[in-house]
Amino acid sequence: MKRAREASFGSCDCAAPSRGATLDGFLVGLSRISEHSLEAERTAEADGLLQGLDPRTKTAGAALLILAVTLSHSLAVLCGLFLLAIALAALSGVTPGRLARQVWAGVAIFTGVIALPSPFLVPGTTIATLPVLGWTISEQGLRSAAFLILRAETSATFAVLLILTTRWPHVLKALRALGLPVAMVAILGMTHRYIFVLLSTATQMFEARRARTLAPMAGPERRRVIISGAGVLLGKTLALSGDVHQAMVARGYTGEVRLMDDFAFRPHDYAALALTIAIPLLVVWLH
Repeated sequence: MKRAREASFGSCDCAAPSRGATLDGFLVGLSRISEHSLEAERTAEADGLLQGLDPRTKTAGAALLILAVTLSHSLAVLCGLFLLAIALAALSGVTPGRLARQVWAGVAIFTGVIALPSPFLVPGTTIATLPVLGWTISEQGLRSAAFLILRAETSATFAVLLILTTRWPHVLKALRALGLPVAMVAILGMTHRYIFVLLSTATQMFEARRARTLAPMAGPERRRVIISGAGVLLGKTLALSGDVHQAMVARGYTGEVRLMDDFAFRPHDYAALALTIAIPLLVVWLH
């Protein structure tokens, strides 16, 4: 009898994970996105080198450093800029493991797929030949692939450091202060806001669906639930966006970012801005 009960309990435990497995995976993905946002907010409020700079300085500095990455035609200079990004991250409380997980892995996969044909298609000095296929690998092709991957990794690191060390409303206000049109700032702000509104709505919808699921669903049924949920979510989004826009316009919204915090340049902001201006000039001078 005891063994029978243990066997029955074991069979129940094994069957439980398969119940709503697709919905569970979807909810886990939504929760991870929310956790990533909260983690970024905590990093932006922590004590660090970049957190202590004026948002306008960080925004302009990130743009200038990305410009330096774009202008560079030397792998050594790109490696130096990449090491600079890692050093800034370490001084701002952003670990290399976090950058590898959130930035480097995805960028490497995406740009790696694009750069993969370069060693075989770009003509140049042959340095190796694939044994079975007989394809030749050129030195110039490898350099082209290395430039593409390193440029993408370094630029993405500087951009993510700006986002991780600066609160999003401050980023929008800094962009507006640097001359970005009101329409673009408004689009960025509303897009960021509605991403989390959609996440919250989608989470509630799929949690409600999961609570009403009493037995495992077949593959076609799971896909039908997800597709129909996406359609309902789109309809709710359109209705909500119209209501929110009318409410904001009624309260005097014009697209300008207004915060209670005032920006103020300090001596170290001028020093940081001068340094970031000097780096692209140095890269151009070296070439």
